Amino acid sequence: MTRRKIEIKRIDKKTARQVTFSKRNKGLFKKAMELSTLCDAEIALIVFSATGKRFEYSSLSVQQVIGRYNLHSDQNLNRTDQQSVELQKVKGEELDGLNTEELQELEKMVHLSLHRDVKKKDEMFLNEITDHKQKVGCHYA
Repeated sequence: MTRRKIEIKRIDKKTARQVTFSKRNKGLFKKAMELSTLCDAEIALIVFSATGKRFEYSSLSVQQVIGRYNLHSDQNLNRTDQQSVELQKVKGEELDGLNTEELQELEKMVHLSLHRDVKKKDEMFLNEITDHKQKVGCHYA
């Protein structure tokens, strides 16, 4: 007997929904445990059922994994904020308060970036020309 695909939508019958939740919940936790064991991954999985019952699995403790997540989240937010400020400066925005040295450094960054952009554009044009020559050459060969 082969498995058949089911449409992913809310199951209307309460008993069928509870049976499906139970089976899939067990499968989800099994996969989390396997991933943790096989790949030495730190995992915290928390599931709340429709009735409010909590199920959890963690390779360490849930608090440790959440703490690590929060640490990385805060670092990523700070990094994103810093990148946003740098991008604004490169775009010529938010330049008030910069001294002469900072403006010169910014100018160097813009020139370097422009040089890389022009170099990349030239490479792409050369590739397109080469591709076009090969296509045209194939038609006349």
